[in-house]
Amino acid sequence: MAETRAVSIPETLQKKRIRNQRQRAAGAALLRKRQTAASRRKDIFQRARKYSLEYEAAEKELVRRHREAKKAKNFYVPDEPRLAFVIRIRGINGVSPKVRKVLQLLRLRQIHNGVFVRLNRASLNLLRLVDPYIAWGYPNLKTVKELIYKRGHGKINGSRIALTDNRLVRTTLGRFGIVCMEDLIHEIFTVGDNFKFANNFLWPFKLSCPLGGFRKITNHYVEGGD
Repeated sequence: MAETRAVSIPETLQKKRIRNQRQRAAGAALLRKRQTAASRRKDIFQRARKYSLEYEAAEKELVRRHREAKKAKNFYVPDEPRLAFVIRIRGINGVSPKVRKVLQLLRLRQIHNGVFVRLNRASLNLLRLVDPYIAWGYPNLKTVKELIYKRGHGKINGSRIALTDNRLVRTTLGRFGIVCMEDLIHEIFTVGDNFKFANNFLWPFKLSCPLGGFRKITNHYVEGGD
């Protein structure tokens, strides 16, 4: 019988094959990563488009109802706002323990801090208790977007991190269906089912004092103060 000899492969060829296998695996992983990122960008774009159409339809519906009421020589009263933005305008001097506790519950621990608040009977009672120390109102869509895009910071692992990437939102709020900034804005503005988690994710906004300073913060706005 003829003897069979094992063909010896040169060591340089073995190393080259191993190197090529690693490069192919790395290239396939990079391709999958790029495809995943592209699909996520497409999904985010579709979500933003859907929200834009939703906001536009709601605005047109409001205008239509006002016109119909005016045509019928009547008045249209829209639904009561469900979202408020609260800013602390006074310090801690002379603050009673009860008021201090309410400010802590609202996460207004520093002057010029601002937070979003869901309006209901309980929250309105809390706002009345601390009324001399805060200023609040009803934000529109433009205000919510500018606050989150320009001043938004998230609570990630107990740290205050600027929201500069959708990945930060997705890793923290992805289990609630909030995967991008537009989802976060929509959840806050519409006071959705996951508003509590989205609002707790947002770090209290650190705002600047108004240009020219306050006129008189000891008086209420309706009394000529701030």
